[in-house]
Amino acid sequence: MARGYASVDEIPSVLRACTRMFMAAARRPGPLLLFVLCTLVTAVLPGSDEGGWQQSRLGTAAAVTEEEHCTVERRAHLTYPEFMQHYAFLKPVILQGLTDNSRFRALCSRENLLASFGDNVVRLSTANTYSYQKVDLPFQEYVEQLLHPQDPTSLGNDTLYFFGDNNFTEWAPLFQHYSPPPFRLLGTTPAYSFGIAGAGSGVPFHWHGPGFSEVIYGRKRWFLYPPEKTPEFHPNKTTLAWLQETYPSLAPSTRPLECTIQAGEVLYFPDRWWHATLNLDTSVFISTFLG
Repeated sequence: MARGYASVDEIPSVLRACTRMFMAAARRPGPLLLFVLCTLVTAVLPGSDEGGWQQSRLGTAAAVTEEEHCTVERRAHLTYPEFMQHYAFLKPVILQGLTDNSRFRALCSRENLLASFGDNVVRLSTANTYSYQKVDLPFQEYVEQLLHPQDPTSLGNDTLYFFGDNNFTEWAPLFQHYSPPPFRLLGTTPAYSFGIAGAGSGVPFHWHGPGFSEVIYGRKRWFLYPPEKTPEFHPNKTTLAWLQETYPSLAPSTRPLECTIQAGEVLYFPDRWWHATLNLDTSVFISTFLG
């Protein structure tokens, strides 16, 4: 159910009400103005462009907010030479305007994914640093039963998270519509990891090779440290617990680079950079790992 509606039945009722208002206004002066106003109201109602994914701000998720100040550069229409010179091996960057994934975004709506992949068995990982435990269950069951706001008292090994471990044969009809960032590093091969997770969920600090991460729906907050600065964290505590318990006590000089990635933005992280993630909403996302 989209945020802001008491039930899904209210969504079409808004459109029906607009239609009735327009027809009534057509018999009086100024119908065009009324129609435009009604259309604008409908367009900005909560949940109108969230793909059917519930963007909960209630309970635990209410404590999950964006950072006061983003400390990762945002670059629009970055060129490949600029990327290689300033970021590829040096620091993260948020990319804007490089690709158009509107078609992929439409296919990733809740309705479309359940219709296409609801019966597919997906593999879930525990949301701790090492993700040893794996659980298989139908995608529809995960979406309908496990996409709830994170309990801050839960441990990472008690939290199941759908990200990676994708069956590329089964998910190929979706992945073929995704346009990854056009930047490559010599000697690497791109590999996709697709995921969906509830508000307040995330993965604690870990590191691996370089890659890109794009948010399709929702918002994802990132925390990053360079390879030489090992963060203070417990590998079995969630990112939400770390944010609430450890982050406030960090001196400004020991805080990570951080920023919230919005839908349509892409974060690039260099090789071996420590990073932790926290989904501020129910989020749909895809990473391109350069292995």
